[in-house]
Amino acid sequence: MWRPFKPVKDTVIRTCKFGALKRNIALQELYLSENKLNGYQDSMQLADLLKYNNTLRALDLSNNTTSDSGLEEICDALSFQKTGLRTLILSNNHITHRGMSHLQNVLPHLKTLETLNLGKNNLENRGIHTLKESLMINRSLLQLGLAATGITCEGAVTLAEILAESRQIQRLDVRQNQVLAGGLMALSLALKINRSLIRLDLDQQVKEEKEVFLVETQKTLLSRISDLCVGNATAAKLLAPPDPAECAETTYSLPTQTAE
Repeated sequence: MWRPFKPVKDTVIRTCKFGALKRNIALQELYLSENKLNGYQDSMQLADLLKYNNTLRALDLSNNTTSDSGLEEICDALSFQKTGLRTLILSNNHITHRGMSHLQNVLPHLKTLETLNLGKNNLENRGIHTLKESLMINRSLLQLGLAATGITCEGAVTLAEILAESRQIQRLDVRQNQVLAGGLMALSLALKINRSLIRLDLDQQVKEEKEVFLVETQKTLLSRISDLCVGNATAAKLLAPPDPAECAETTYSLPTQTAE
């Protein structure tokens, strides 16, 4: 989900004609990773594109300097997307918890967004708390990336509250955060209620705790969380419609209709 894409040349964003992109009815994926995009002029042009282009399905802006001000422009434009942005990658863009107020406003209205990656931005617990209500309202998001965002146990508890209410999120990435036994406990309890999450990415190397016994607790909880995700995945597979290819040996072809 978070795989890096081959970056376009640095000059592309400043030389391409956004007017043409607005009218383009074939463009579905736009990868602009590592293009030194800023939070002012570049973000405004991207926002202008998002307002008028209704065919875009994936937008990768990772490893730029969009910042909170650029995110505001982009979020304002996303409210015009009625037909279908499905993937939005904003990892490593100098975004902070302040920028989450802009995302909070638009998330409930994004009916087709399935993947959102905010990893490597300094969101902190405050940012997760800001997004809490909008993530609970949104019913399309399947994958959420929050790796290396400055989350501690407090943020993990907020995410657990979101998961307890979620009916669709399938993957959550919270690696490279300071989630200790308390946060893992909250996530574990949430997964006893949640039936959609099939992958929760966590650091497998246990972290230091004030009490030694909590290190063992971390190991136990990591194993329990893994088991619960596997259980959800198994249940989801059992409930899914059978694959015709797998059922080929036990199905029979319909009789050929002949003309009268």
